[in-house]
Amino acid sequence: MTVNSRPARPVMLGQNQYGKAENRVVKITRDGATHHIKDLNVSVALSGDMEEVHYSGSNANVLPTDTTKNTVYAFAKEHGIESAEQFGIHLARHFVTSQEPIHRARIRIEEYAWERIETSDANSKFIGADEVKHSFVRKGQETRLTQITYDGESWEVVSGLKDLVVMNSTNSEFWGYVKDRYTTLKEAYDRILATQVSARWRFNWTDDEQRMPNWEKSYEQTKKHMLQAFAETYSLSLQQTLYQMGARIINNRGEIDEVRFSLPNKHHFLVDLEPFGLKNENEVYFAADRPYGLIEATVLRDGCEPRIPVDLSNL
Repeated sequence: MTVNSRPARPVMLGQNQYGKAENRVVKITRDGATHHIKDLNVSVALSGDMEEVHYSGSNANVLPTDTTKNTVYAFAKEHGIESAEQFGIHLARHFVTSQEPIHRARIRIEEYAWERIETSDANSKFIGADEVKHSFVRKGQETRLTQITYDGESWEVVSGLKDLVVMNSTNSEFWGYVKDRYTTLKEAYDRILATQVSARWRFNWTDDEQRMPNWEKSYEQTKKHMLQAFAETYSLSLQQTLYQMGARIINNRGEIDEVRFSLPNKHHFLVDLEPFGLKNENEVYFAADRPYGLIEATVLRDGCEPRIPVDLSNL
């Protein structure tokens, strides 16, 4: 009896991908007594000629996800981790060029930053060193992100960050808005503006013939311009601040064509101290965690098409 591996009904397989998610890899580079850390969370997604594994269960075109995991760790040794972007590029190129059935690779990476612990001279001498260069504390600011996509011909690199909490304690207002029968919010002419920045930016490097950006410098400079714009904008709305943050990046970083922000407004409400016989002169606030206003927008270089997904959770 012949078994037809394809479904008899008019049903088609849609978009599909597979791989090993959240491979935690820590690479220590020992430069004499000075050590350097790269701490990554790497997720691999592969797609291509994968119809038969879905229709019949044939694994003839399937590179095991365990192999993709092993590749991540082997590449950390063989190629090192110069930057999250460069590491992702090595991985994506390898999977697409070494496996004929694989037509597209997407590598998502979160990077967790560490900084050196400053120690006293006495303690350094105690362990036999002039200066301790191998002790670190995890930075608590943001998580760095990148996503590398490669189809054998062109690249798409979208980097960014999440969980970067920022605040302006003044130079922010909110008034002149629409009011209806349900509006209770009072206009504010001096308020706290705080948000937890989630941002992605897309590079215009798409081809091996182009000069590759300096990924580490680009990240630091992009973050710098973003923060400076937040600090230097006298804000009449979080939308206005968002636009200035994106515009500052586009105007100063020629390698970036598109920036998308998701900015939850971390509301700070003045506490009513009148019941205690006290006057609150913009000094004591209640920091509310939810519900919160959520402001999202894309800022583009003129003439460029948006390609970063509107819903950042789908990135």
